[in-house]
Amino acid sequence: MPTVYVDADACPVKDEVYRVAARYAVPVRVVANAPLRVPASSGAELVVRPGFAAADDYIAEHAGAGDVVVTADIPLAARCLAAGALALDMRGFPFSPETIGEAMAVRDMMRGLRADGTVGGGPPPMAPKDRSRFLSKLDEYLSAVRRKYPPAPTLPES
Repeated sequence: MPTVYVDADACPVKDEVYRVAARYAVPVRVVANAPLRVPASSGAELVVRPGFAAADDYIAEHAGAGDVVVTADIPLAARCLAAGALALDMRGFPFSPETIGEAMAVRDMMRGLRADGTVGGGPPPMAPKDRSRFLSKLDEYLSAVRRKYPPAPTLPES
């Protein structure tokens, strides 16, 4: 069954993931390096993998065709795309096999510019339009996944 994997340590859109996934009856695995609060009403499963890159490794090892990965981590997105999963950042921008190379190059360039002091800071704060774009794209992805991988029919009780 398709699953949504959330790279959760710094994810500002977990509540949005819970809502959209519930609408499509798709399970959610919230993967983090340390315990965090996951509302029981969300039905999401919390997976804690302490250690450097352990949460990323878990997601990359488990995500595959039909799964959706929510992450801002570009190398993780690349690993998941290679496994056949869909990848979406927290602002609703999709990663794809066609764009991941450019995203990696920009990431590396920005790391160098920050290291030499040319630029500072991180991304701008989340704006309402970012959340709206994320919700729209996640809905689009889960709708496509459900069409491609429909849920198994349930048998009537006898």
